[in-house]
Amino acid sequence: MAQRGSRSNNLVVPQASAALQQLKMEAAQELGVTIPQDGYMGHYTSRETGSLGGYITKRLVQLAEQSLSGRSSQ
Repeated sequence: MAQRGSRSNNLVVPQASAALQQLKMEAAQELGVTIPQDGYMGHYTSRETGSLGGYITKRLVQLAEQSLSGRSSQ
């Protein structure tokens, strides 16, 4: 079992960290989920974090499809 605070989801492209954080914040805002300043979301329900994760995944797939098809991301 992973220790508390350890990360097992290392980024393949570390330079994408800022863009992923921005996407996470935008998704949270659209869904009405407030992300705490310290980033710890252990007090949130599975429904809240799951909806956020699902929304982010959906958006990342959409961005990848647009990139593969040669279209602009926005």
